[in-house]
Amino acid sequence: MTHEYRRIAPMAQTYPASNIRKMFNLALDYPEAVKLTVGEPDFNTPAHIKAAGIRGIENNQTRYVANAGILPLRTAIAAKYAGRWNREVTANNVMVSFGAMEALTFALDVTVSPGEEVIIPDPSFPNYVGQIHRLGGVAVPVPVTEDNDFKFRAEDVRSVITDKTAAIIINSPSNPLGSVMDRAELETIADLAEEFGFTVISDEVYDQITFDDAQFTSIAEVRPGFDRFLVVNSFSKTYAMTGWRCGFVIGSVDLIAPMAFLQEGITSSLPGFVQEAALAAIEGPQTDVDMMVQSYAQRRDLITERIAGIDGISMLRPEATFYAFANIKDWGLTSWEAATALLENHGLATIPGSAFGAQGEGYLRLTFSVAPETINTACDRIADFAATR
Repeated sequence: MTHEYRRIAPMAQTYPASNIRKMFNLALDYPEAVKLTVGEPDFNTPAHIKAAGIRGIENNQTRYVANAGILPLRTAIAAKYAGRWNREVTANNVMVSFGAMEALTFALDVTVSPGEEVIIPDPSFPNYVGQIHRLGGVAVPVPVTEDNDFKFRAEDVRSVITDKTAAIIINSPSNPLGSVMDRAELETIADLAEEFGFTVISDEVYDQITFDDAQFTSIAEVRPGFDRFLVVNSFSKTYAMTGWRCGFVIGSVDLIAPMAFLQEGITSSLPGFVQEAALAAIEGPQTDVDMMVQSYAQRRDLITERIAGIDGISMLRPEATFYAFANIKDWGLTSWEAATALLENHGLATIPGSAFGAQGEGYLRLTFSVAPETINTACDRIADFAATR
């Protein structure tokens, strides 16, 4: 018998590379470029949160802690969301993770087996596809269109459900679309989950960054008895803590319990001093959060006004997050061609909409988590580019 030598496993060889990272790497060759690419607050972590992390180090919170997270943090997360959702949530319903990405990993690990299907919005965060691929699952995209105000619709979900459907990932507020799902759609998706027996994995990382009268609803609050959900969240966006890498998952105890064993075999535990900082974020003053959200709203207004005055590009006014998904179809270029030309000829880095799925073709994602002067400079460069079309 001849053994065929294989150096790299097929999963790794075929892992879908993110075009967000591809554009990020291309932009490194243009260090002076203005960047509307990275989805990261430009604010510093609030002082009281940093101080708590420093105290944690000084108090030697630098050893292994419980795989699921320290009890005070899990209890505080449970209390916060029990109040928001008006349902019982305890520490046993909470798993602390290395950011929302590991939280998503856990959520998929406990719900999806090789060959099973996971429904995702298109466009959506591209790492969803990668995570599903890693498990040997099949991503099933559902178009989300501008004609429907970039709202993910339950009737479109129903049309792709099969006997292989294990889960659906929903993302509200949405990256990259800046939209918020309607409660009625969430209620119907909960009904579908009950009817067909799949799990709803809800990415709610931007749940506190909403504007005007936008009404965010979590899948966890649509119906008191509904428990076929796993809510993924993190401290990164709300508290400007992206580098701290602290996320969490909330769900029923039977889904959460295995995650501690998975954590043991992956990273053991999140550092104690990071969790102390996260605890201070929840239990401390929320004035910095309010200030940041108000600032994002002002920047949203600025970019909306500026884009409206440029030929060939348009955008829906974002309801939430710090992303605008701008329509560039009138330019007659693919999203990658437009993003590349803006970078190479006008010193502006953006993300092509096609990085978020086939339905993103003809769009650019513009991040407005940057200073107003940066937004103005970026829009000046877009206007210069548009004038050449």
